[in-house]
Amino acid sequence: MKKSTTERRLFGYALHYKKGILLGLVFLVIAVGLELAGPLIAKTVIDDHILGVEGYWQAVTEDNDRYTIEHDDKFYKRVDRLAPADDLVGDPLTLMQIGISYFLIEDEVPLQGTRNVSDDMINIQLGEETMQYDATRLDLSESYAFFYPEQRPIIFLLVLYMVLLLIAGVFKFFETFLLQQASNQIIKKMRMDLFSHIQRIPIHYFVDRPAGTIVARITNDTEAIRDLYERVLSIIVSSFVYMTGIFVALFILDAKLALMCLLILPLIYLWMKGYQYFGTKYNKVIRKTISDMNGKINEAIQGMTIIQAFNQEKQTHEEFEQLNERHYTYQKKLVRLSALTSYNLVTVFRNLTFVGFIWYFGSGSLDITSVISIGMLYAFVDYITRLFEPMTDIVNQLPLIEQARVAGQRVFELMDYEGEALETKGIQRYRGHVRFNHVTFSYNGVDNVLRDISFEVRPGETAAFVGHTGSGKSTIMNLLFRFYDTNQGTISIDGYPVTDWSRQQVRSHMGIVLQDPFLFTGTILTNVTMNDPRISNEQAKQALEAVGAANFIERLPGKYDEIVTEGGGTFSLGERQLISFARALVFNPAILILDEATANMDTETESIIQHALNVLQEDRTTLIIAHRLSTIQEADMIFVLDHGTVKERGNHDKLIKEQGLYYQMYQMQQGRTRAIVS
Repeated sequence: MKKSTTERRLFGYALHYKKGILLGLVFLVIAVGLELAGPLIAKTVIDDHILGVEGYWQAVTEDNDRYTIEHDDKFYKRVDRLAPADDLVGDPLTLMQIGISYFLIEDEVPLQGTRNVSDDMINIQLGEETMQYDATRLDLSESYAFFYPEQRPIIFLLVLYMVLLLIAGVFKFFETFLLQQASNQIIKKMRMDLFSHIQRIPIHYFVDRPAGTIVARITNDTEAIRDLYERVLSIIVSSFVYMTGIFVALFILDAKLALMCLLILPLIYLWMKGYQYFGTKYNKVIRKTISDMNGKINEAIQGMTIIQAFNQEKQTHEEFEQLNERHYTYQKKLVRLSALTSYNLVTVFRNLTFVGFIWYFGSGSLDITSVISIGMLYAFVDYITRLFEPMTDIVNQLPLIEQARVAGQRVFELMDYEGEALETKGIQRYRGHVRFNHVTFSYNGVDNVLRDISFEVRPGETAAFVGHTGSGKSTIMNLLFRFYDTNQGTISIDGYPVTDWSRQQVRSHMGIVLQDPFLFTGTILTNVTMNDPRISNEQAKQALEAVGAANFIERLPGKYDEIVTEGGGTFSLGERQLISFARALVFNPAILILDEATANMDTETESIIQHALNVLQEDRTTLIIAHRLSTIQEADMIFVLDHGTVKERGNHDKLIKEQGLYYQMYQMQQGRTRAIVS
């Protein structure tokens, strides 16, 4: 799967919840814009209200607004705040700061150049020219008078900045909430789609793959994708918004410097492409190894009894250690890649930018009139410092981006595995007339398990299939259940080819009991009803009583509501089999399949099931796979299989008389039974 396809499909999932994402991003842009107002406000406070008092002041006739100050019984206003209605008196004066002292010069003197004071004389060196001016030193109270009009604007701007930050915090909250909500909705939908899809995948897919590797795709890989939507999306977008806002502010302050800073963007792009190339390779191995580790853990837990019984703890540990070591090795490579391409290069780029900044403003080629103000300098330094914060954030998200991209490839690879549409529309209950007509089947397309099999089981009959291991008994049931389809020949029920119906429709009137019954987490009743609303608890209890399970259930503390753990491990094999048998019967199947259902049962439990079968086989076709021939002597028809073909057929008495394969197997089992008894 191409990366672009993965990214496009990840984007497609985001579009399902685009309203919340777009609204969150709008709030993010607003919050970022409000936060970026800080340096501009700081520049205004410094240049216009703190350092701005130094400059030219004009005497006026009266105190007519809050910008007018009083000094030596005269009124003065800053020249830049004069209004047309002001009556001017004389020429402007100059207020100048040298060190921590302020001086008043009754003349309009240059504000640039090098200054010093000697005996109330101010010397200003501007280039090669030195100028001297008489000046009056102002004491603290006199200096304060010139700053008094600036108090209200400074307080207003500081309060404004605090309010903007509070408003930005509110928008940031809603942005975070909306994006996280959308990301969780996206992953919820993705997991549901993935889980629904795996139920449509043919059964052979699960035969060939450990369950843990599939679980890892539904849980671990989707969790990695969730980080993409929840964390990476907001950080990347906010970083780009920050950078855009900073570049806009830099262009407002100095277009030439902003153009110089734009050179950083292609470097970041090349940087990201390089990381993507190596990061994708490493993450593919890491995600695959995590799946293998999950599979190994799942297998070890399920087989812990065998592992401990055969003292295989060391071997199992070594196998897991190999996977764990591979995971560690590639994680170390990924960390090294991040260290080389992330933190070090960010520092290098930042330092180079500051070198360029110092050269730009400190170059001797700049003329004296180009000296930058302190407020402007502060704003530049603040914005450039902020410029590298989002760059660092973007770089720090590169590992998560690559993890999400690789995880997305794995998830969509599973989704793209060809499944089958679910067709649950009900069909009329069929009678159960089963016919196999010249059926040939191979699991791998090379070795035929069934070879030109033909047989017929009429409604209400009980048919048994016997034969050595690998003769094809279970394969017949797999084909009838449409877990697989035939390579050649047809299978029909009541004269209708099973391929005319969906797999769900074929199975809707079938019940099956396996040799190794599986119970789900829940209660005994939920394991019988399968939470199907059509099946009442009373019906489930009746089925359990019919198969003889009530005897042990009534002794349980919770009785029919007894908790069942995963796999039913707290019950014996016979008890699990009885519950599984009741599960099949409660749905009143037209065809009942027993896949060696009594193979591992004691004689007492087997007799209970045999009694229940005699009652329940009326109006029901029953197909039995059996190794214990004593359990099928009452079958209407017995088919003896050998290497995928039907060698013998008939009831028990007929086959015994023929003294063929069935007779030999029967004699062997009878001999073993007599040996055990003796």
